Amino acid sequence: MSRKTPPPIIGLSGCRKDIDGIDYDSAPHLFVDALEKACGAVPLIIPTLGDALDCQTLIRHVDGLVFTGSVSNIEPYHYDGPASADGTEHDPHRDATTLPLIREAVDAGVPILCICRGFQELNVAFGGTLYQRVFEETGFMDHRSDAEKTWEERFGPAHEINLVKGSFLAQLAGTTTIEVNSLHAQGIDRLADGLSVEAIAPDGLIEGVSVTNARGFAVGVQWHPEWRVMENAFSRALFSTFAESALCKAAS
Repeated sequence: MSRKTPPPIIGLSGCRKDIDGIDYDSAPHLFVDALEKACGAVPLIIPTLGDALDCQTLIRHVDGLVFTGSVSNIEPYHYDGPASADGTEHDPHRDATTLPLIREAVDAGVPILCICRGFQELNVAFGGTLYQRVFEETGFMDHRSDAEKTWEERFGPAHEINLVKGSFLAQLAGTTTIEVNSLHAQGIDRLADGLSVEAIAPDGLIEGVSVTNARGFAVGVQWHPEWRVMENAFSRALFSTFAESALCKAAS
């Protein structure tokens, strides 16, 4: 009888949340659900410990890492940006955890998938900068979703993106154009050295990147492929390819 391959263990970036005056480490269940269904993985939420987190020990015990979306934004001092607009939500505990963890994971060859805020974290971790309010930048469309609509409508298809010919994402999709959702106010301004463009929105905003010459799977997307992942062929392919890379890491 053949032995069943154990599922990959995937770390999921946590956010620090104040609930009734008590701090919680949490992650959107959409990501937990996507990892279980599309990757067959065991998801583990990473606490927002900042410098107290032993990144080396963590990456030795996980097979991959997903850096999730969030309502919070990276504090702009991390990329020498101007002060945030009033009312902008931040999560300094997450910043202090994810930015060094991304760099450590890539150096160690641990597969990473970075989504929305995680996509922006990837760029900042490698030295890039962000537009804090893309909708106020000349030449760009409004990439935010309408908060008055239902979640079904907000996570629905919003616009096409162009996949760079010959890129990882284009090969995965088997085409150079796909339709994605859009629920973000921030975006990449200056692309970090060490990252390659994978996808571009119609207005020229970068929507997908990969880590150039990474030892393992290291991809970031600005949209939300975790939404109804099993109903979207490209999203399923993205998560399953990430899972395959995580299983290879587990077997190494």
